[in-house]
Amino acid sequence: MDINTLHKPTIDFKQMNWAERCIVFCGVGFGSGLAPKAPGTFGSAFALLFVPLWFAIGFSASVVLMVLMSIIGIYICGQTAKIMGVHDDGRIVWDEFAGQSITFLPLIYVGSINWVWGLAAFALFRLFDIWKPWPIRVIDRQVGGGFGIMLDDIIAGIWAAACIIIYLYISKA
Repeated sequence: MDINTLHKPTIDFKQMNWAERCIVFCGVGFGSGLAPKAPGTFGSAFALLFVPLWFAIGFSASVVLMVLMSIIGIYICGQTAKIMGVHDDGRIVWDEFAGQSITFLPLIYVGSINWVWGLAAFALFRLFDIWKPWPIRVIDRQVGGGFGIMLDDIIAGIWAAACIIIYLYISKA
């Protein structure tokens, strides 16, 4: 087992300038990714706080903001990894924010959510993010930098959203 798997480098905010602190603070999901266990799950759960915003602004505006979140996330995740010195460190959870948000797009489109749908969307995204079916696993291993960090979670969000779309389509038939 690799030593980095056992001991992740500490994040020393005192050694960073203010711009680096802001970037890393965003990269670690405003602190949600600093949970000692399951930081990706905590980051995804924190992303659920965005759901009321997505419903309030509607489908089209949500898509635009999620695209911007993803583009900005390429930079934030890449810089956070560079500053931390570890590629795709589990504490970097901005990518979970984008992927988890994408999962809710079908529900935003139909304008319907309850706690069951919220739990299902959360669970589906976490399933795909952890399981990493094709092409997520390939991207996770072969695409580097901030783009690679973001892309696997974006695709996990798309897979989870696709499952919701399929269920909604079948249930209407």
